[in-house]
Amino acid sequence: MEKAVVVRPVFEPGRRIVAVSDIHGNLPFFRALMERVALTPSDILILVGDILEKGRDSLPLLRHLMALSRTHTICPVCGNCDGLVLNFFETGRMDERFFASYLPAHPESTLRQMAREGGFEQWEDLPRLRRDLRAAFPEEWAWLRAMPTVVETEHLVFVHGGVPSLEGMEELERWRCMKNDNFLGQGLSFDKWVIVGHWPVTLYDEHIPSAAPIFLPDRRIISIDGGCVLKLDGQLNALILPSEDSEDFSWTAWDGLPTAEAVDPQEANGDPLNIRWGRSALELLEEGEELSLCRHLETGRTLYVLNEFLRRDPSRGLWCEDSTDYRLPVSPGDILTVVRRTKGGALCKKDGATGWYFGRLKA
Repeated sequence: MEKAVVVRPVFEPGRRIVAVSDIHGNLPFFRALMERVALTPSDILILVGDILEKGRDSLPLLRHLMALSRTHTICPVCGNCDGLVLNFFETGRMDERFFASYLPAHPESTLRQMAREGGFEQWEDLPRLRRDLRAAFPEEWAWLRAMPTVVETEHLVFVHGGVPSLEGMEELERWRCMKNDNFLGQGLSFDKWVIVGHWPVTLYDEHIPSAAPIFLPDRRIISIDGGCVLKLDGQLNALILPSEDSEDFSWTAWDGLPTAEAVDPQEANGDPLNIRWGRSALELLEEGEELSLCRHLETGRTLYVLNEFLRRDPSRGLWCEDSTDYRLPVSPGDILTVVRRTKGGALCKKDGATGWYFGRLKA
């Protein structure tokens, strides 16, 4: 069992802290978010894991961060996706039970990006590929190897998945700190603020899909994974503290979506439904041109789902990407980000929450 690596840096008072998690290889989103927060060398940037994988720019993002770390204070925490990339460099124990099937199926993966650049993209001989990558990318390997599992300061703890306790963290299993699903659902509380990513925050609410960070002050937990790359309406969140000893939290985000101004008012509907990953089995009731009427099998509720969100496969049957019947509360003049327009209305976002708007939009 590999144990957690815990580092305890001391940050000077008055230095702003910016925490970002789950970039997932989306370099354009990261650049745009850093421009939005106006990152400077006097700030402390903490990357709360899953820098890599799933997006198309993992290798360019990694190199961008390596260069940025030469001029800025950056504390990268290892997430489960980053840990997988590092695992391939370090050992062959997961070759047959994971990488032999994963790498051929994921051309966007960091390892395949490296292999393409090096001109040795082949999967028949994984030990040879490992030797090639080690020889061609020693600096990237060293940067990944140096990532700790936990960053703990006087008032804050940053860990990708979560921890069961702040006591004896060095004795925890490293992987379980990186991949800790449904952390908020475990009923834990802490005497320091624990900031996590890993589990997209929209999975926690059965009614309203929202990518905004979740703040639990009574339990001193903040969850900030906005579903960047994973979801069409996902966003990259930045948690901002004016100083390490401050509790004056704020946040901003980037989702890359177009914006429009709402013309008409709209009230929220009661008891909306948020269909989430893993709980998304459907029955098709009536097929439409843009949306289809479906029954959500878990709840028995009916709603219209965007056709482009519908999926069907032999093992799962009919299911959908995250979908909702939530109607956003909107006032005239509100600026909404537009996820999708249809003839009858638009799927939009406001303050991180996704829902339908059936009024007029002015570009």
